[in-house]
Amino acid sequence: MPGMVVFGRRWGIATDDLVFPSSFELFIRVIWWIGAIILYTYHKGHFDCNGRGVLHIYLVGLLVVLGLIILSLCAIVYVSAQGTITNPGPRRSMPALVYLRALLYIPELVWACLGAVWVSDDGRGCDPATVGAVIAAVVASWIILLFTGLGVVFVFDPLGSPHSPPAVMEPLGVRDMESSGGTQFFSTARSLAVKVWESRLRLLCCCLPQDESHRAAFSSIAQLFSGFFSDTDLVPSDIAAGLALLHQEQDKMEHSRDPDAIVPHSPSSPIGEDLETELEKAAHCMQFAAAAYGWPLYIYSNLFTGPCKLSGDCCRSQTAEYDIVGGDHLGCHFSSILQSTGLQYRDFIHVSFHNQIYEIPFFVALDHKREAVLVAVRGTLSLKDVLTDLSAECENLPIEGVSGACYAHKGMCQAAGYIYKKLVNDGILNQAFSVAPEYKLVITGHSLGAGTAALLAILLRNSFPTLQCYAFSPPGGLLSKALADYSKDFVLSVVLGKDLVPRLSIPNMEDLKRRILKIVSNCNKPKYRILLQGLWYELFGGDPDDFPTEMDNRREEELSQPLLGEESLIIRQSSSYQSLGSDDSPAHKATHLPLFLPGRILHITDDGPSRRSCFSQASYRAEWSNEMAFRSILISPRMLADHMPDIVLRALNSLIIDRPFSLCPSSLNNSQHNTI
Repeated sequence: MPGMVVFGRRWGIATDDLVFPSSFELFIRVIWWIGAIILYTYHKGHFDCNGRGVLHIYLVGLLVVLGLIILSLCAIVYVSAQGTITNPGPRRSMPALVYLRALLYIPELVWACLGAVWVSDDGRGCDPATVGAVIAAVVASWIILLFTGLGVVFVFDPLGSPHSPPAVMEPLGVRDMESSGGTQFFSTARSLAVKVWESRLRLLCCCLPQDESHRAAFSSIAQLFSGFFSDTDLVPSDIAAGLALLHQEQDKMEHSRDPDAIVPHSPSSPIGEDLETELEKAAHCMQFAAAAYGWPLYIYSNLFTGPCKLSGDCCRSQTAEYDIVGGDHLGCHFSSILQSTGLQYRDFIHVSFHNQIYEIPFFVALDHKREAVLVAVRGTLSLKDVLTDLSAECENLPIEGVSGACYAHKGMCQAAGYIYKKLVNDGILNQAFSVAPEYKLVITGHSLGAGTAALLAILLRNSFPTLQCYAFSPPGGLLSKALADYSKDFVLSVVLGKDLVPRLSIPNMEDLKRRILKIVSNCNKPKYRILLQGLWYELFGGDPDDFPTEMDNRREEELSQPLLGEESLIIRQSSSYQSLGSDDSPAHKATHLPLFLPGRILHITDDGPSRRSCFSQASYRAEWSNEMAFRSILISPRMLADHMPDIVLRALNSLIIDRPFSLCPSSLNNSQHNTI
């Protein structure tokens, strides 16, 4: 931070990112140079074969070129290791070293061609070991050149064009954005950023049809991404270092937290019975939410027995069954649902695996055990689902009887509308209740399916006042405050541990970006040490490193300067981060509408040690929480694993089986609380 500027443009790599790749190349080059020295010394510079003159020139030249490359790499490693992330001053000579290293690729390319010519024309009469050594050197040269080319492509920044921004600057680095020149530059840069992100999305989703709905989704997501990254000059390694620092800082705060910071509800509140009942219902519904994923999750959860159980059902003729099973051409999805839920074929009213953007699979079944018509919505399992997830802007969702602003996540709102039309307009629910009129309606789902299920429940609430919704690991950026409060009577959200998705929203991501900027600016250690210590901490644990909170000999007024690279071509010294320590900074002001988790929130946490062996049994506890406890993203190795549907189901089943231990009276007083 900022991105390195060489060859007239900014690249997606910083001057302190070359420590590890250059060290690895240095290791290879030193071994290579030693091998060449041994070969030359063994023959004492005299080769008894055809083309010995060319071979002699090749080896001498190779030793010289390798020696120069080793010296340049040593300089690059040393210089790149100096300074800190936001203090690139000690690395000001890095562009010159990069130019020198790039220049040395020319003689290396020439010598690689010379070695290839000698092997093909004059190497037949030479010692096989010598010929093999030269071939290995030539192949190594071409491999390094190939990986260098791939690295250049990887760190290429399409937005790093050499056009310079206007020179109008305010004393504190705040550009006069009211001026016509500044406004025009900002608009042009933002349009370019949107186009670049659209191109990236099209390339990533090249297998999807490029119709109008997909193009609209690409444009919407591109605007979201370009807006999020436009006011910083962070490279990927800066983000990795910031996340490593944040993880250790959060662990340090968690270890030192006062137990009195948890305030239990009054003893008169219904704790034990209500919690036990909800856990049993949630564990039951989670089986259906997980079953909606079809055969991929079933095989993953049953690696040894799953393929055998499904092999007899897949690919067999089920012509009579295809009237209710859509998009499941081999029947494996439906067979896995039967195996996961234990239901019979006659219990299913409608099963659809039709999948498009804003149109996600779901099924409707009769749950005789709980006397319910159950609607299960599938979570993210395809690129089309990912596009639905990323369509995260707000969409109005007016609901009769709800006062206040009513809006929700656009992609999931559209998906809920699609399923609502299928259930109501196509008469699927009428058909289900004609079979079991005394049953109640239950809606469930996981992840994307959880958000869609909660919105579907809100849409159906007026028609089915007794309906219940169980949302497992729903996205944090889902509902406005008014809709979140409205859903508390009929929606239960279940969140496991430090799951990322229930904490994922645009305001939370903005807060994470601000915290990363602040923590990397206040750390006085070089990036390579932060990454090495962070990797050690993630793999082996230990005590969180006590990183300084302020750089040595750094004046307070310098900390209030914008943390943007001087060569950033999106916003140069933007006012978005006037002062990271001031609550009046625009970085602290909400630029996006706040969105919240739906309904009541049941938080399941690991009651054991923070780190355990892979074979140890996890111990869980359940407690009531609220949406404000999920207003910040927690960095943890478990932040993705805790979102997996099989892990959530296992945790719920563990709580039900170990109920006397997990929900014992001594722990119930603390099981229903709000986190302060």
